[in-house]
Amino acid sequence: MGIWDPEHECMPREEIEQLQLERLQAVLHRAYKNVTCYKNKFNDSKIDPDDVQRLSDLSRLPFTTKEDLRLNYPYGMFAVPLREVVRIHSSSGTTGKPTVVGYTKNDIKTWSNLVARFMTAAGVTHDDVVQVAFGYGMFTGAFGLHYGAEAIGASVIPMGGGNTEKQIMIMQDYRSSVLVCTPSYAITLADRLEKLGIDPKGLSLKVGLFGGEPWSEAMRTEIENRLCLSATDNYGLSEIIGPGVAGECSHKCGMHIFEDAFIPEIIDPETGEVLPPGSTGELVLTTLTKEAFPMIRYRTRDITSLTYDKCECGRTMVRMKKTMGRSDDMLIIKGVNIYPSQIEEVLIAIEGCQPHYQLIVERKGTLDTLEIQIEVTENIFFDEMKLQRAFLEKIERRIESVIGVGVTVRLVEPNSIPRYEGKAARVIDNRTI
Repeated sequence: MGIWDPEHECMPREEIEQLQLERLQAVLHRAYKNVTCYKNKFNDSKIDPDDVQRLSDLSRLPFTTKEDLRLNYPYGMFAVPLREVVRIHSSSGTTGKPTVVGYTKNDIKTWSNLVARFMTAAGVTHDDVVQVAFGYGMFTGAFGLHYGAEAIGASVIPMGGGNTEKQIMIMQDYRSSVLVCTPSYAITLADRLEKLGIDPKGLSLKVGLFGGEPWSEAMRTEIENRLCLSATDNYGLSEIIGPGVAGECSHKCGMHIFEDAFIPEIIDPETGEVLPPGSTGELVLTTLTKEAFPMIRYRTRDITSLTYDKCECGRTMVRMKKTMGRSDDMLIIKGVNIYPSQIEEVLIAIEGCQPHYQLIVERKGTLDTLEIQIEVTENIFFDEMKLQRAFLEKIERRIESVIGVGVTVRLVEPNSIPRYEGKAARVIDNRTI
């Protein structure tokens, strides 16, 4: 599995599916033999790995969920002895026990090459200087991009998260050409550059690799205009491998999923039914090459859709759209499904709104209410009451026309909404069951 691997990335659909079937049959047997959780799941469903004779048989297998990982904490989902595991990562565990994942030496090599693939597709070369502004530690993001860049032969600056002014100093002095961080932190960097009076055109940045949270096309435009780079999206999650599941090429028409390593499905998040091509639903992933920690039909909870037509870059592997949000983070207000990214699209398009906002959900009696706190420029915040009221009503009308639900908008002064080095906390849900 190479960095730019046209043998796999550009193969005809029937050859992709044949390779997937061969690898799927092997991983099912290995998981059944070595992971008690999977053996029990398959036995309970009266399914034997030998029953899977075609890719469509995958839908007969039970799902794997984050709860399965928690119940088998810490090493119960490992398919190899611990002595063969050379790396252990985990989630933050903010809602309970963390989910723990492991990698063999081969897994680390595979992971590095998968990340290097999407970095190469986005335009990163061995001549680049890559500044990693993700936090290092148990989080997979920083390490994935770090080793992917090294696999390409690029120079890596392992800055880690935070310390924004030092980040900017390093960018200037070390001539960083690639920026790795969350999109919300990219906006924070742009804000600080503006405050310091530094022209981003004077930097060496050319490519931004942004992931870790949903972000809109409007936010992409905002980042590209303010940082003077090409902003690309990538996708991954620790339970599957970390970053390296999918990433955009320079055409930016969806993230290429590396189907020689993963099988994607789109399901109805309520019923679990597999949806036809082009449908929007929850992404489910099955790993095909992981040794230490195979995942069979893992429910990511991320909402997206898949496109199967060939990309202009020549890659034939399926592309996924930007995630709209998560099926478990999705807000339901008065019976309507709402994603923060929908609201972000509206706000960024309105002059005077800053790309910093929070959604506050309350329950008053039996009714749910949604308040959107939005940072605005100083001239609007301190404008006279009549003009400010007209501006508020304009925002409320536009949001209601998009999401179909009335909202309350409150304008807040610049820099009053918390900034995050990692994933931005957009929603505060104060409802009680």
